[in-house]
Amino acid sequence: AELCNEASENPQLSDKTDLAPSEDSQSLSKTESLEKVLNVNSISTDFNYRFLHFSARTTLDSSYVQELDEILKEARATENHLKQKREKLKQRFAVIANTLYL
Repeated sequence: AELCNEASENPQLSDKTDLAPSEDSQSLSKTESLEKVLNVNSISTDFNYRFLHFSARTTLDSSYVQELDEILKEARATENHLKQKREKLKQRFAVIANTLYL
């Protein structure tokens, strides 16, 4: 009986209990927040996976480019070496030819 009198004498108490969110609405709010967090985490995880995959692929591509550059440098060096040898052989044959004709 005292509680009823207290609530009727003090209308602020009854208003506060009426305005307080129910457990169901708090639970719903927490569930929505959790779903949002999980969704953000899912997007973040997907982004991280794609970024790491892209990064690994870029590193691999970069490695291939470096390897091709090295092969190209080696091929150019070999080409220059062969050109020099060819010139030396031409000179030697010219000397031999000149010796035979004299």
